[in-house]
Amino acid sequence: MTTHHTPKTSVLDTIGETPLVELDGSPGAVPVYAKLETFNPGGSVKDRVGKHILEELLDRGKIAPGGAIVEPTAGNTGIGMAIAATRLDLEAVFVVPEGFSVEKERLMDALGAEIVHFSGDGGMAAAAQRAHEIAKEHEDAVVPQQFATPLNVQAHYRTTGPEIREALDGEVGAVVVGVGSGGTLTGIARAVREQVPDVSVVAVEPAGSTFGEVLGREREEGPYKIEGIGTHDPDVTELLEPAEIDDFVTISDRDAHAEVQRLAAEEGHLVGSSSGAASVAARQVAEEIAAGEREAPHDTVVTVFPDGGERYLSKNIYGHFDAWEGKA
Repeated sequence: MTTHHTPKTSVLDTIGETPLVELDGSPGAVPVYAKLETFNPGGSVKDRVGKHILEELLDRGKIAPGGAIVEPTAGNTGIGMAIAATRLDLEAVFVVPEGFSVEKERLMDALGAEIVHFSGDGGMAAAAQRAHEIAKEHEDAVVPQQFATPLNVQAHYRTTGPEIREALDGEVGAVVVGVGSGGTLTGIARAVREQVPDVSVVAVEPAGSTFGEVLGREREEGPYKIEGIGTHDPDVTELLEPAEIDDFVTISDRDAHAEVQRLAAEEGHLVGSSSGAASVAARQVAEEIAAGEREAPHDTVVTVFPDGGERYLSKNIYGHFDAWEGKA
């Protein structure tokens, strides 16, 4: 188990080394472990990405202290980058599409970031275009673009993946992770595969998302409520390599929501909907391994809980399903 044992000089030094915790809902023969990314200072896995990307951009001379980073984001990446920006003498400007958590937006604002609301069609691709337009208006600005930069993957290859290997002494049977940008899954998988070449790598997406098409899976596009993972445009990210993924599984909004509530009531985990989806998928994979229906080099499954449920309270995440769906 990784943890902090010494005083730190900056909040950036507290990012990473999050706990890996066994879930009670695991099948007995194949335990499921969740990486609890709420232990990061900004409360999500994206703190790792924000810190790494901004430090690397500065080290490589892509931006100088006093410059600005402009990023299209639904929230967690913005929070992570804003935290890093406060410590690295950078301005932060975020293009935020409509319809996402208001708590995330308020946290970005509290951290001193400028928020630019984006209500146009085209999703994150259009938001990215707007970010580039804004960057041109600044004297020294860069668009990190988490969906395109290899630094996203590198952040998890250097930190999250090795932490998982260390905590389980290399005995990782399957990695089951939700996919939004793809950086978390890809970085962890590459790091684990260096020690466990045959590890099973399973990507998770909401029902209605079309990421599975990159592996030739049939998908019916539709709306979904789960935040932070999934897409209606598989080309939105450049970070996924189909050859590195063994399987894609879809989880319904209803199942993810029920799991969020179960994790809170039965296990004390206060997590967001993407964590609920990841938990359902990881338990399914563990059951398949236990039944001999899925090959894995070890009888363990690892997933990631990207963030906490408190930033979705305004969306009734712990309420009735219809209220969370906005149908009540």
